[in-house]
Amino acid sequence: MAIIKKKISQRRKQVRENIAAERLAKFRDIINSGVPTSILILVSFAAICSTMLSLVTGPEKIAWLDWPQFVALSFMICLIACGIAVYIHHYNRRIIKNHVRATALAGLFIILLAIIKLGSFFQNPAYFAIATTVTAAIILTIAYDQRFAIGMSIFYASMAYFGVGQKADFELFLAMGSGILTCCFLLREIRTRTKLLEVGILAALAIFITSVCVGLATKPFDVELLKYSGWAALTTILVGIIIQALLPIIEKVFRIATSLTLLAYSDASKPLLKKLAMEAPGTFSHSLLIGSLAEAAAEAIGANGLLCRVGAYYHDIGKIGKPRYFVENQMGMASRHEQLSPAMSQLIIVGHVKDGVEMAKEYGLPAAIREFIETHHGTTLIEYFYQEAKKQSNGKTAPPAEAEFRYPGPRPQSREAAIVMLSDAVEGAVRSVTEATPTKIETVVHNMAMRRLQDGQFDECELTLSQLSQIEKSLSKTLAAHYHGRIAYPKAVDKPDEETEKVEQ
Repeated sequence: MAIIKKKISQRRKQVRENIAAERLAKFRDIINSGVPTSILILVSFAAICSTMLSLVTGPEKIAWLDWPQFVALSFMICLIACGIAVYIHHYNRRIIKNHVRATALAGLFIILLAIIKLGSFFQNPAYFAIATTVTAAIILTIAYDQRFAIGMSIFYASMAYFGVGQKADFELFLAMGSGILTCCFLLREIRTRTKLLEVGILAALAIFITSVCVGLATKPFDVELLKYSGWAALTTILVGIIIQALLPIIEKVFRIATSLTLLAYSDASKPLLKKLAMEAPGTFSHSLLIGSLAEAAAEAIGANGLLCRVGAYYHDIGKIGKPRYFVENQMGMASRHEQLSPAMSQLIIVGHVKDGVEMAKEYGLPAAIREFIETHHGTTLIEYFYQEAKKQSNGKTAPPAEAEFRYPGPRPQSREAAIVMLSDAVEGAVRSVTEATPTKIETVVHNMAMRRLQDGQFDECELTLSQLSQIEKSLSKTLAAHYHGRIAYPKAVDKPDEETEKVEQ
């Protein structure tokens, strides 16, 4: 009996230790996920906004709300903050881990609310509420996407409504809503210098019409109504002009690149692309093809095709330092890897990613483009040199570990980066196929996509299986068009060759 009890107690002890280890692992996962820091940012944001909005400002006085009003206002701000957190969790979860972006987003809202409070010292704060709401809508559409920008701008408009105080009414909220929708739907991308001004004018027109119509529907005609609507429209136009001037700062704060910036970096006369074309012409040609493949695939799923194309142009710039070690630049010459061990070859191949990132920083490439350099191989296995290393071990020594022959990563964090990764992989695979027929190309593309999927390379980006299928179809179609068969023109039977003519002469 004593032996049985001892065994049971030992088993219980082991179970308890396992449970404790699992709980500790879960706790570590929560800490590493960035959730505690995100919660701290959210709480700080709600506290700052509640304190700021509870301050009653005006041309003649500065005071605080009574404590019942303060409690009610704080409760409403906390509800809005929780709504923002849920919305981010559902539609842009990366912000939870990216604390720089989370802080930038919270800071943007706080600064805009502070502008409303400062504006109440000079004029009607409603003008400033409309202007800052349009500002939020434009900046969020530039930094993220239209759906996310609409939702977050509405949350901001709710806080701005409380910031106006007693002068807030339903007309103001509708005017802010019309400005949000106009800006978000019209500002998908910025490809011209006048785009922001055009959007500002159209948003001003929408706000003016909304304010006049709502005003006439609720009260008799008054000249003050036209004056109010006119000032609201004018401030909206000024917002477009100001944001145009601040666009480079917005790009740096949110680590993005607008279409206007991307178009500038797609110019072949850029120093880095010129250097790539001169020192690694094979890689340059390969990058241009990857750009075409990736852009078509991105547009097939509604992703940013221009970003994919420009990212593909720069993804292999790290090969500039050692171009002859990469097959596309060998020009029929013997491979330099024949004189190297697989481990040394692996170091050179992996090094082009690190070299590319350093070169991108040296030339001041935007972070949005550097992402493609860092992630275009993810953590994939360098299979050729791994198999060569296994052959050399030949059972006499321990075979090499896969981890030693993998790229360091990171894996793609966006759909665009995943598309460039897959385009790069399938282009190289199809190039090695003899007589690349459309059927063979489809098979190669599908197999490569499944290998990347099973290897977990798409785990950290928002790419669905349906979108992956569409990307496969687009890549297969574009590659089939590029590697199409060509007719061998026969020589004329009755016409002698040029060399024969010369001999006869």
